[in-house]
Amino acid sequence: MKILGLRTTIYHVPDLQKAKEWYSIAFECNAYFEEPFYIGFNVAGYELGLVPDETPADKKSDNIESFWGVEDVEEAHKRLIELGATEHVAPTNVGGEIVVSNLKDPWGNVIGLIYNPEFKLP
Repeated sequence: MKILGLRTTIYHVPDLQKAKEWYSIAFECNAYFEEPFYIGFNVAGYELGLVPDETPADKKSDNIESFWGVEDVEEAHKRLIELGATEHVAPTNVGGEIVVSNLKDPWGNVIGLIYNPEFKLP
């Protein structure tokens, strides 16, 4: 088996339309696929999916993290907070030039941000 790489990150939200609007602004792209059971975004060649789920934000697990690559973690982190996300882990240098942070969207899903100049796509 050959793993081809990450393809999709899915966030569970109680209101698909509100989440679609928020993610459209936050990730600066529009949904390309929309059904009552799923909304999909193409974010620089990767899938961001939204699915309906009534689980309260305080009952969601933090044990799975996906990191979206950005050029400036501090700037992206600040922008998402201005849009209504809450800080989960402040921007942190984790070695060399690599900087990461985590936020929670308005529905309690963890959004990871990373700047890693060493990571190059094939």
